Amino acid sequence: MILRANKGQVSYGVSIGIILIDTFTPFIPGDVGNATTYSFPVRFQTVKGLTFDKLLNKDRSMLEPLIEAGQDLVNEGVKAVTGDCGYLAMYQEELADTLKVPVFMSSLLQLPFMSHMLKKGEKIGVICSKADYFDEKILEGLGINSHVSLCVRGLEGQENFRKAAHDEIGIIAPDLIEQEVVSVARQLTEDEPAVKLLLLECSSLPPYAAAVQQAVQLPVFDYVTMINYVQSTLVQSRFQGFM
Repeated sequence: MILRANKGQVSYGVSIGIILIDTFTPFIPGDVGNATTYSFPVRFQTVKGLTFDKLLNKDRSMLEPLIEAGQDLVNEGVKAVTGDCGYLAMYQEELADTLKVPVFMSSLLQLPFMSHMLKKGEKIGVICSKADYFDEKILEGLGINSHVSLCVRGLEGQENFRKAAHDEIGIIAPDLIEQEVVSVARQLTEDEPAVKLLLLECSSLPPYAAAVQQAVQLPVFDYVTMINYVQSTLVQSRFQGFM
């Protein structure tokens, strides 16, 4: 067997590339931005100047830096590119059209798949970072039609989450944030009995998915379930067993 080097590539063996926005927040295990979240290696690339506020303001000036970050990851050999904020959905189409690998920038891309798992009249509950930003336009950009029945709740009113994720004070209290996320999930499912699946939109929420599931006893999707799924398609393994 003869293997050839790829021009400009200096490391190998990483399938998933993750574009990070420019934040000042500790990333605990389970967060998309923490490498120990994964059972496989990942490569990170930060887009300097792409802040959460710019995403909320739908700042299109950051498209080129995003494309450059994605191309840098592709040049280093990744086989697919994702991000660390569900609101990166606004750039999904342009990045997918430009990069020569599959692109899945937002956890919201799981919604069509989830919707087909439901009976008529059932709904998907979405817990997101900031509900005011969550509008039809962001879904339309992902090709998600209005027939997907959603119940959306934001975490902007939760003090500990807001301080860590929105105010970016540089300190996080995971136990307290877990209590807040679980509380919102419980209230959502109590208010909306038709909700049968949950999606945690924000990339900082997967650390709390197990606690949410224990509290509401529903399937819980998040950024990490999506990344793990894509990884499983990029790196298939032969089956071992017997008959």
